[in-house]
Amino acid sequence: MGSQGGGKPGEAAQGARPDPPGGGAERPLPEPVRARIIEYGSDVLGGLPAAEVPAALRRVARFEPRRRARLAGPQIAAQLETDDAFRALVAERVEQVWPELAEGLRRGVLPPAADPVVVAAVAYLLRPEGWEEIVGRVHAELERQETAKEADEAAEALAGLRARLEEERAEHRKEVNRLRGELREYRSEVADLRRRVHGERKRAKEAQHRAEQAEEQARGLSDSVSVRLGAVEAENRRLRGRLAAAEAQVEAARRAVRAERSSDDARLRVLLDVLVESAHGLRRELALPSSIETPAELLAEDRARSGAGRGVGDLGLPGDDPALVDRLLALPRVHLLVDGYNVTKTGYPTLPLADQRTRLLNALDGLAGRSKAEITCVFDGADVDAPAVQGRRTRVLFSEPGETADELIVRLVRAEPPGRPLAVVTADKEIIAAVRAEGARAVPSELLLQRLARV
Repeated sequence: MGSQGGGKPGEAAQGARPDPPGGGAERPLPEPVRARIIEYGSDVLGGLPAAEVPAALRRVARFEPRRRARLAGPQIAAQLETDDAFRALVAERVEQVWPELAEGLRRGVLPPAADPVVVAAVAYLLRPEGWEEIVGRVHAELERQETAKEADEAAEALAGLRARLEEERAEHRKEVNRLRGELREYRSEVADLRRRVHGERKRAKEAQHRAEQAEEQARGLSDSVSVRLGAVEAENRRLRGRLAAAEAQVEAARRAVRAERSSDDARLRVLLDVLVESAHGLRRELALPSSIETPAELLAEDRARSGAGRGVGDLGLPGDDPALVDRLLALPRVHLLVDGYNVTKTGYPTLPLADQRTRLLNALDGLAGRSKAEITCVFDGADVDAPAVQGRRTRVLFSEPGETADELIVRLVRAEPPGRPLAVVTADKEIIAAVRAEGARAVPSELLLQRLARV
């Protein structure tokens, strides 16, 4: 309800019977009526001037109306009960909101469609003639409604319980029927199990009888086996004697064979001695040297005379002649050492190192297959992470950590025996000088590339 409207407190409740201080209803107000009165008082309290606000309610006068009703409800109700002036102010505002209801209460006529709680609250505040009876009737009506509501709720609860009881009964009957069916099945199963047990007992007795018979047969067989075992052991002893006699005969035969073989070996040795003496006599007669030099040894002698060391000597070709490689490969037991990266970086430097190695090794395998020469390709192993790939006919070596490919090539040259034809393919001036100092022949990388292009 609003807080508009004016007038003095003494003019608010004309026609209302004044009550003595502390007067009121014969019994406590119904809770809905009390809540409605507190709500009206809270609304009016917020619009009163400070001078008209009761001292007990000044603390909550500035609160929001709902908060006042919630926090100071008992104080507002007590003030309305004891403070006629405050009640008159609230009654004045109520009369402004409900003028027809207030007029009807003064005439003793109650609107049939009015809310009983509102009627009781307005009657309590205006206090016309017979207001206690009006509040009492409203109280009785509210109690009747509450009783009827409780009766309805109880009836609904009872109906629900009855329905639940029927459901439980139906479920119980269903469960009983299910249990009876299971009981019949269990009884049938028990009867079947009894029949099976009876059959198993019968078979167990038969099995026991058969076991006793088998045991008797086993005892008979055991006696028979014992007799046979004695006979077998006797035969075994007889055969062992015969085996010992046979082994003695074999050993005697072996000794005879060894003796005969010794005589044959002696005759063969005499014959070989005669042949050897004849060969020596023939060599002396023909004045043949005691040993024949190999081509490698001849080349070693030529190198010693010409100061070429372990090289291949003068082949009658200039150092840049493409036919030099073929001439070298035609030498017996020639060994060709290839400075791998020097050749690949001369011929195809733009390829990755792995592809350079693969291309060179494939070409060298073809050359080794055609010439039957021994070819060793040396690479620097510092930049190789993957396992080294070997050629099919070409020996592939990678330098160890702390060693360069140049040092490995020089070490290979020094390891070769004197007299073997040896050539090193490289364009590195330091390697050329080192291998020439060791007597090996240096071949330019470009010549090998030209020869490989024809493979």
